[in-house]
Amino acid sequence: MIKRLLALDGVLAVCQFRDDGEFVEGYGLMPEDEMIRLSKFAHDYKRMVQGNTDQLSMFTQMPGWTPPRGWIVHGQEKSVLSIANLVCLIENQGASVSEVMQELDRLAHR
Repeated sequence: MIKRLLALDGVLAVCQFRDDGEFVEGYGLMPEDEMIRLSKFAHDYKRMVQGNTDQLSMFTQMPGWTPPRGWIVHGQEKSVLSIANLVCLIENQGASVSEVMQELDRLAHR
């Protein structure tokens, strides 16, 4: 099911991981050991984002920050996008961040 993300322009890899961070599956132009590391990074980063949004919500008293719906780490040539327990690696030049995030969101909430 998540493999369909590879049909979007600029998507290099997509992975799914469990709530405990364990790699479930991955597809794309990366060796499996790199997909496992990408999943571990995404799991750890998700936990940090959740903690930070909890603090932001508490300090600002503004609703709507928690739980976070996803995150993006934007690099010079590539970016990592994640929603729930899915993570994608994309090329910045060829991918539409909005389109990839919409598809991640759709797949994550099936």
